[in-house]
Amino acid sequence: MNTTTTTETYSTTDIQNVVRRFQADLKMIADSTGAISSEDVANYVHDIELLAKKGYLASVDVTLLDFATEVCAARYTVDTDAGGLVSSRPGNVMWPRVTSPTLRIVVYYTSTYDPDARQAMGSKLHFTWSTNYDDTSHASLNDGGGRNYTSGSYGLKRKDWTK
Repeated sequence: MNTTTTTETYSTTDIQNVVRRFQADLKMIADSTGAISSEDVANYVHDIELLAKKGYLASVDVTLLDFATEVCAARYTVDTDAGGLVSSRPGNVMWPRVTSPTLRIVVYYTSTYDPDARQAMGSKLHFTWSTNYDDTSHASLNDGGGRNYTSGSYGLKRKDWTK
């Protein structure tokens, strides 16, 4: 019989380091598309970091829409056993300017984000996050590669899609 054991070896500082890389990406996306302000970036990052530190963040999906049509997207999936991943530098997210830009940011939660946790977190978050029914499979886009952001064994695996 074979057994394996894993240990999560990351701290809140590791989460902060990884979220800073996400923040750099989101800032580049905001600057290149003009879809959201720097203040919005800071508020989104605040909420995402807080959810991550509490263990409630599963992934974040960021999509640029032009008149409701997907132009490009990136999904950042949490990996709490990321020690074997090679960390990348943030970047390569210079998304295009489009006629009518909308940046859709969808947060996916872990199963521990139950109604009690939602209530406890509600006043701490900058945004009122609501249920999303949009299709985030990005079936209309092509695989665009990705990157990994890690610190300790905490990481975000970024998957990209483009036209």
